[in-house]
Amino acid sequence: MPRKLAYQPKRADANQPRVVAALRAAGAKVCHLHAVGGGCPDLLVAFRGRWVLIEVKDGAKPPSERRLTPAEEAWHEEFSQHAPVYVCNDVDEALAAIGAVEYDARPE
Repeated sequence: MPRKLAYQPKRADANQPRVVAALRAAGAKVCHLHAVGGGCPDLLVAFRGRWVLIEVKDGAKPPSERRLTPAEEAWHEEFSQHAPVYVCNDVDEALAAIGAVEYDARPE
């Protein structure tokens, strides 16, 4: 049975404007979802005929401050069964998530 997600509006991470600018510079269309709350990912991105959901985390913060919130974990658990949700800490990861560049993930 699907889990009910509580509405919890959230603010954007500090690096989200840079990520959005880079995605748009690569030719992507970006829709902000961070204000939806309830664990919904921050961005819906259309690029080269496909949709990508991105949760932006601030890579400048320590790993303990980049963890998914309980609402984000619940949302990802419920919806990622149907389509992937990418968690991106910086511009390079976001561009790789949409397929604009190749990227080798760094260990945290």
